[in-house]
Amino acid sequence: MQNQVNALPSRAVNLPMCQLLGMNSFKPAQLSFSLEGFLRRGGETGEHADGWGIALYEERRCHLLIDEQPSAQSLMAQWIQQYSTRSRNIIAHIRKATQGVVSATNCHPFMRQLWGREWSFAHNGNLDVAALPRAEHFQPVGQTDSELAFCLLLDALVRRFGETEPAPEALHEVLAETTRQIAASGTFNFVLSNGEVLFAHRSTELHYVLRAHPFGRALLLDCQLGIDFSRINHPDDRMVIIATQPLTDEAWLPLPQGELVAFAGGRRSSPLGLVGA
Repeated sequence: MQNQVNALPSRAVNLPMCQLLGMNSFKPAQLSFSLEGFLRRGGETGEHADGWGIALYEERRCHLLIDEQPSAQSLMAQWIQQYSTRSRNIIAHIRKATQGVVSATNCHPFMRQLWGREWSFAHNGNLDVAALPRAEHFQPVGQTDSELAFCLLLDALVRRFGETEPAPEALHEVLAETTRQIAASGTFNFVLSNGEVLFAHRSTELHYVLRAHPFGRALLLDCQLGIDFSRINHPDDRMVIIATQPLTDEAWLPLPQGELVAFAGGRRSSPLGLVGA
């Protein structure tokens, strides 16, 4: 349920690069409120008009939708806000092209299969492709540095673990090590999910907010829309929202710089188990 209010008027937001959005929830949830503001940044309150996409998980199955049209004018964006299914993990991206032509092939998120899971990934920043190794097991389809980085992350997992999915702490360790190596070649803000855990890495700009009991109100920064979360959530609902720049007037926090952070069950997770967000 969403309630319109007389909030701040729609305004342009200082958004100099691609925009990331992620959600990890304790229970399957919809992200329609946050998407309402986020998608406006693709050509309305932001200049990012080079395509967009969203990955929604239904257990291990990932539903990927991409569109080379600006998200603020996209018919697919309007459809997904009305008819999207509930999910525990969601990744969305609004593109400002820096490497690769404007096409659906180069739109994020990207998706690959590994260990019976469908992995999705979206990146914000610019990497020096010449400084990166060639992909081996996973090959890019498009021309972006982002898709190459995704392939390199999964390559590292295959080299270390082969066909056997590792324990969470080992998985986190290898992803963090490979992330540091890739980040040495440029700006590497990203969100990554295997349908169970949502990983996030901040090089420059990436923020998160925890929504949990007791729930409060929130106003979107990109349009005149507000919501009272206490009216639509149960006491045991809990989710984390990640975005390049805050989407609402809530108390967003910057992610730690240069650290690979994992979220599971709607809260921040350590490699050895869940801890408070």
